[in-house]
Amino acid sequence: MNSLDSVIDETIKALEDLKRSGVTHVEVSRDTLEQLGSRLAPGEVTRPAADNTAEMKRAEADAKACTKCAELSRCRHSVVFGVGNVQAELMFIGEAPGADEDAQGEPFVGRAGQLLTKIIEAMGFTRDNVYITNIIKCRPPQNRTPLPDEVTNCLPYVLQQIELIQPKVIVALGATALRALLDVQLGITKMRGHWYTFREIPIMPTFHPAYLLRNPAAKREVWDDMKAVLDKLGRKPRDG
Repeated sequence: MNSLDSVIDETIKALEDLKRSGVTHVEVSRDTLEQLGSRLAPGEVTRPAADNTAEMKRAEADAKACTKCAELSRCRHSVVFGVGNVQAELMFIGEAPGADEDAQGEPFVGRAGQLLTKIIEAMGFTRDNVYITNIIKCRPPQNRTPLPDEVTNCLPYVLQQIELIQPKVIVALGATALRALLDVQLGITKMRGHWYTFREIPIMPTFHPAYLLRNPAAKREVWDDMKAVLDKLGRKPRDG
């Protein structure tokens, strides 16, 4: 009997003992399952993680064909859907694309995006192993705040991204992202730094990188928020 069979047999025995003692429900966290998987001997077969790439590409194609917002679909150069790992444990959600993002078709590539990249790297990640997107996939004219009906029209794409990725933590960058997900009207200043939950996924609200460009002193608060995120993920910052 190999070690995997032994683990299965011991697990079944333990569950049967619990059942005989009257236990009818046992909760197993995602972290526990991952830890069990990491203990398998080299070469043992594990169930592969679901590959959501094809489904994400279909969702992106749907977004690129969207014309629900007449003004945005008429003025856009690109539909800026999202970028990164479709199995990421950490997801960043911002407000809407700016001029650089609209031109390049990728979220957070302008000055604010460069700052976000530095924050991600300081956390010990890269842009390739997190997932980055916005509530709105098309640039509002003159970078204005998205209108309520635009958020309503675009929200299904964000929800689909969250459902496919199933991140362990979501970082909401700014008030627009936070309000869209949690349907609250409090300001980001009052809500940042505190944990909330969306569909059983922890959410950490923090300031948008564009705000940090105007208010550099707030970087310390954002870094405190990111350290809380790392702690939630069981990680440490890149420099310890």
